[in-house]
Amino acid sequence: MPGNLLHVNATVTCPHGAPATARPAQARVLVTGQAVTSTADPYTVTGCPFTVAGKPQPCVTVRWVVPSARIRVNGSPALPQSAVGLCQSAEQVPQGPPVVTVVQQRAEGV
Repeated sequence: MPGNLLHVNATVTCPHGAPATARPAQARVLVTGQAVTSTADPYTVTGCPFTVAGKPQPCVTVRWVVPSARIRVNGSPALPQSAVGLCQSAEQVPQGPPVVTVVQQRAEGV
C-alpha cells in the first residue's frame, strides 16, 4: 500500500479540535527520522472541550479500527493516512473520527 504513513509527529486531532499524541511502542521503523505509528501505539487526546447536556464527555483516546491491511511495524498494522479511527471518552463512548492533517509525504522502503 503506497502512500502516507502516520508518524509520531503527525497532526491528529479529535473531532472537537483537541490534539492527539502518539506514544510510540517502537523506534526502529522510521520515516524522515520519525517513528512510524501502528495500532500498538496509544494515542492520547488532551484538552477536548466536548460536553453532553452539561456533562463533560471529552475525547481521551483514539482507537484505530481500520489500519493498514498489508503494512506491519514490528508485527502490528501500520497506520496510513487513510486509517479509520474512533475517538473515545473515558467511559469508552464513541465521539467521532480523528482528523489527520499532516503526515509523512512518501512511504519509502515499505
